[in-house]
Amino acid sequence: MQLEDYFDFLAPNDIRIKNHRIGLEEVLYEFIHRARTPEEIRQRFPTLTLEDIYAAITYYLHNKQAMDAYITDWLEYCNRAEREQELNPPPIVQKLRQAKAAIARGEAPPKIDPSELQDQIIYLSSF
Repeated sequence: MQLEDYFDFLAPNDIRIKNHRIGLEEVLYEFIHRARTPEEIRQRFPTLTLEDIYAAITYYLHNKQAMDAYITDWLEYCNRAEREQELNPPPIVQKLRQAKAAIARGEAPPKIDPSELQDQIIYLSSF
């Protein structure tokens, strides 16, 4: 089995562990930035085998320059998305923030229509 056989290369910026929705970057982030051992990573992603995790780490070590760029791009994308979300939160987040502020002021929080929650749950589950 070739090392690449452990992954699905969906796009240049989207490499997944084979037969999983877990991105290579998620495993590598735990390993590189959080200094997690393969066993600790396995606890974080229980559907992965240790073989999958070791394959991800080995792939990183064999392609360090490209993988460093891949992870840097992913982190920049995450930071941009987080800033965008802060600037333009979904309506339900705005309402929850309003409710939290009202409670902090000792006021009754505004009512939230349950149908709005359902719409937001459907929206958020599409990611």
